[in-house]
Amino acid sequence: MAGFIIHSHYLQRTFVGVDSFKIFQEVYLRTDDPRVVNVVKFSESIGELKVEAEATIEDGKRIIFRFDRAAFSFKFLPFKVPYPVPFKLLGDEAKGWLDTTYLSRTGNIRISRGNKGSTFVLQKSADQRQMLLSAISAGTGVDKAIDDITSSGQGIKADLNTLAGEWQLLWASKTEGESWSSVASAGLKDFQIIKEDGQLKNLVRPFPGVSLNARGNICGNGDLNTFSMSINEGAVQAGGLQFPLDARGEFVVEILYIDNKIRISNVNQHKLIHLRIASRI
Repeated sequence: MAGFIIHSHYLQRTFVGVDSFKIFQEVYLRTDDPRVVNVVKFSESIGELKVEAEATIEDGKRIIFRFDRAAFSFKFLPFKVPYPVPFKLLGDEAKGWLDTTYLSRTGNIRISRGNKGSTFVLQKSADQRQMLLSAISAGTGVDKAIDDITSSGQGIKADLNTLAGEWQLLWASKTEGESWSSVASAGLKDFQIIKEDGQLKNLVRPFPGVSLNARGNICGNGDLNTFSMSINEGAVQAGGLQFPLDARGEFVVEILYIDNKIRISNVNQHKLIHLRIASRI
């Protein structure tokens, strides 16, 4: 959970030379080692202070904690610097509690009251997938959001089972200058349907009542997260009429990231972001 800006304690000001900073609170209760972690971020160039506490739950809404360790992580040092407070010697001063007085239906907003009378209003940080979707909606920062989510180490293994489903294209890095047959062949617009046996269909609707279909198959080529896509036939449908479309082509599809909702791929130097709108077909 995150986030507010407060003024620094004199010890923190002595160490980092800043007067205000952001605080993030991480709460881990469903583990063998329940903890409350307060992360004080001074700036991107300086670093952060992480203060950790053992935690227990009382009456379902009160979190009781005892601080037991803390350290600075400075960007300009390869090691952590211990926070100069002997928690073991503080006794009850190292203890505290938080009462959750309000939790929004979605779980994104939490209001807590502390044992010293302070009230905290915190908003849950958006995950990287949400940040990516927000960047697409805003039309800016998409490349950075892609880099963040692809380097996160999250996602699932890419294979025909995870690729199977109906996907809608949300964003493409560049499609200007491409012919409609090329767009349909490479799947650079609208919808893509992949079956578990590798059959594939790209569907593009450039105008109302008009659709371009390209059919083929996709299969692994032996390299991790890399697939070969072959388009064998295409057609243009306008009302009740159908005309052949030369959409044949061979493509290398590199899956940069995939989970149960989002797929990021690289197809012939085009970065594509798809949203899963239906599971296996």
